[in-house]
Amino acid sequence: MKTCLATLTGIALGLVGLAAAQKPEATSLAGQPLHRIELPDRQKLEGDLAQAEKDLSGKPNDAEAIVWVGRRLAYLWRYQDAIATFSRGIAQHPNNPKMYRHRGHRYITVREFDRAIADFEKAVSLIKGTPDEMEADGQPNAAGKPRSTLHFNIWYHLGLAYYLKGDYEKALNAYHECMKVSNNDDSVAATSDWLWMTLMRLNRKAEAAKVLERITPKMDILENGSYHRRLLMYKGLEKPETLLDPANADSLTLATQGYGVGNYYLVTGNPGRAREIFQKVVAGPNWSAFGYIAAENDLHKLK
Repeated sequence: MKTCLATLTGIALGLVGLAAAQKPEATSLAGQPLHRIELPDRQKLEGDLAQAEKDLSGKPNDAEAIVWVGRRLAYLWRYQDAIATFSRGIAQHPNNPKMYRHRGHRYITVREFDRAIADFEKAVSLIKGTPDEMEADGQPNAAGKPRSTLHFNIWYHLGLAYYLKGDYEKALNAYHECMKVSNNDDSVAATSDWLWMTLMRLNRKAEAAKVLERITPKMDILENGSYHRRLLMYKGLEKPETLLDPANADSLTLATQGYGVGNYYLVTGNPGRAREIFQKVVAGPNWSAFGYIAAENDLHKLK
């Protein structure tokens, strides 16, 4: 009897563990569970997380150490754990804007846009009147040069959260503020792309065209090549089919480039083509990409 009981207990615990492993990180806007995907560099990412946790254990109240554990968890697609880490950080450091900036980012990832907006609005209030600072990259570009700042990331992600909510006027204000702290071509390209898309949603085409005036083929782009090429497409200097061949593109290309091309078709009068591309985007596995989330969001609205 004891042996049978031990066996049954073991099976039960195994099933509990399996259920925990299969617990989704988020729910799509269509109501589908979203799980972690297999990562080719998982071993390195696990090592980075272990080091961050070791650093935090040595200084458990250090705000930067808390932020890095949360960021490393998110790189492993452990978004709920990341959010919980930033929440604990907020409890310890309620006036640290970085906690709200990073938690808000991950609320976008898990499709909790209202919570994201609340966090970014809080971060905006906390950075008012403070000097900006560069943000270190957890996944550096090829040149190893950080290209974004704390203030940039707060305004940029606030704009995105409002855009996804369909509040384009507030998104527009956030992107105008973001442009004020876009101090290199990578930042300018990223901000300009979402600013153009927001203005086109508001049918303010003349203002959208003005955004493109500073965009040229030769810019100092280290990491936002996709945004840069889309802006050139909006200007008519690149064709959609040269940016994206939906029939042959891999899932990563669809996730990073698909939304921009699909949205271009949508706002220039070809919703059928836009829908086709959006559907291909959300058929891929990279559900944490902003382009994927935006494509999912527009499909939800088109229905």
